[in-house]
Amino acid sequence: MMASSDDSTIPSHTKAWFYSEHGNPGDVLKIHPNWPIPELKEDQVLIKVVAASLNPVDNKRITDFYKDIYTPDPHLPIVPGLDVAGIVVKLGDQVKKFKVGDEVYGDINEDGIQNLKILGTLSEYTIAEERLLAHKPPNLSFVEAASFPAAVETAYEGLERADFSAGKSILVLGGAGGVGTQVIQLAKHVCGASRIAATSSTGKLEFLRKLGVDFPIDYTKENFEELSEKFDLVYDTVGQTERALKGVKEGGKVVTIVPPAGVPPAIFFVLTSKGSILDKLRPFFESGKVKPVLDPLTPVPFSQVIEALSYIQTAKATGKVVVYPIP
Repeated sequence: MMASSDDSTIPSHTKAWFYSEHGNPGDVLKIHPNWPIPELKEDQVLIKVVAASLNPVDNKRITDFYKDIYTPDPHLPIVPGLDVAGIVVKLGDQVKKFKVGDEVYGDINEDGIQNLKILGTLSEYTIAEERLLAHKPPNLSFVEAASFPAAVETAYEGLERADFSAGKSILVLGGAGGVGTQVIQLAKHVCGASRIAATSSTGKLEFLRKLGVDFPIDYTKENFEELSEKFDLVYDTVGQTERALKGVKEGGKVVTIVPPAGVPPAIFFVLTSKGSILDKLRPFFESGKVKPVLDPLTPVPFSQVIEALSYIQTAKATGKVVVYPIP
């Protein structure tokens, strides 16, 4: 690992996955042996990537799922990937929070899926603004740390936007996914929820119980909106906003991370990445109250990114799929 900021040891190019056109990851993703590393801006750091986690948004970008809503990739070719855990190898002139050699983690894209960096995290090196990063808690491995940023920050922002607080009940749609597993843990340990329900397939109900869910709902057998019990908050991670509105109490709220059809009375948001959220939650990570949730496929070697992305497309993952080692 490099810990020197002597420019002669700093690479100017990096090995990276990239795509030049949209399509199925298996058709368009390729490895570039010498992708140019951009010049550091004054508020940025250069990171030696140790681990990177994959998100459903990566597939949606590559397949151009968002084309009618956003223009996520105005610049092609592009290196995908949002989540990183790694080591700082070079600093911009104005960086104060970190020094060379620091272990850091974060979601390197500030505006959700807009204004995307041309050099993402599926690369040996990447660049991020210091405000998007946090110091890696020493009790977390790089793989565990890489699993957190986009998922836990999204979970946190949704709960905050809904003013979720102690004594309230919550139903999480897609409880076993990357964001859902973090919503459950934050609702329980950070917010003090009175009751947590969550949907999943049959095989994941016991997993949800262990995570802290009081009322696991098997979506293959029950329609949550037909249950007599209603909730103060329904947190939709899967795109069932219309149904979610039927599961909420009078005066309750629905928050969703999937763009709803039409304009239903739900709180829709796209994450604004902030290292400060990771800093705020650090005591919960260090105490083990909020844990990383890793899919059994983790870790995935760098050479198998395409297979891992196609696995995520099946929506069968429990928690996060993390790429490690990078090369």
